[in-house]
Amino acid sequence: MDHSKLRNKTLDPRQPFAFSQASLQDYRDCRRRFQLRYLQRLRWPAAQAEPIRANEEAIQRGERFHRLAQQALLGLPANLLEDAALAHADPALAQWWHSFVAFLPALQEGTRLAEIQLSAPLDPARPHQRLLAKYDLIQLLPDGRAVIYDWKTSPKRPRRAALQERLQTRVYPCLLAMAGASLNRGQPFRPEQIEMVYWFACFPDHPERFTYSPAQHHSDLLDLRGLAAEITRLGEDEFARTDDDRPCKFCVYRSLCERGAVAGLFEDCEDEPEAADPLEIDFEQISEVSF
Repeated sequence: MDHSKLRNKTLDPRQPFAFSQASLQDYRDCRRRFQLRYLQRLRWPAAQAEPIRANEEAIQRGERFHRLAQQALLGLPANLLEDAALAHADPALAQWWHSFVAFLPALQEGTRLAEIQLSAPLDPARPHQRLLAKYDLIQLLPDGRAVIYDWKTSPKRPRRAALQERLQTRVYPCLLAMAGASLNRGQPFRPEQIEMVYWFACFPDHPERFTYSPAQHHSDLLDLRGLAAEITRLGEDEFARTDDDRPCKFCVYRSLCERGAVAGLFEDCEDEPEAADPLEIDFEQISEVSF
């Protein structure tokens, strides 16, 4: 039997589906990539960037840093984490770690929730479809504010305008406003109580901050629901390739889509390298909210 024929080519609104910032960004960047990755769940043996070794090392370095940051926020002994950071003889990782340790005092106030997942139904009309996110850190401050932190390990610092356009900047605060009551003694966070901070391991003294507001939350919720509804309406032949082939250099499906067989150079990639498999969600471990 050809198991590829069993793969979904459209989104079935009767079946559970979780929209994340990554999947929605993929859809906005290229409908075909969304279909291949999240509906057909097709693995394709191609490199994201060349040299392959440099790309793989960057992925591993980023994963190690995120793990060290989580352990530090959970209160593991600093000397053990220092040993772990230096164990790989990786100067970049060691520098990131030392920069993070210098940043830690800013995170001491209030309650710290590291590597936490939240989920909420995106639209009452489609209860099987949810919005989800995994946060590097949510800091709950005594004055009622909630600060979202996201650690970025890209060697290039994105422009503020580019970050503002990324769906992560919209999904994370929007979902916290929707589902944050589970973290706040049953009281939802007002949008104006939420802030998002990108902290760059390679540029530790220059984080990027985004405040939130009721108007922004309303706009984000409408836009995200609109994206989900649009995806749900598409037929299998409507998940077209993007007309802009520049991102194809760093897409593993480029040869499948006849957009070239050679990956772009790792040093030219502006996004962080990521593992090939999409985020696997264990819904039993996700805090959620119902309408």
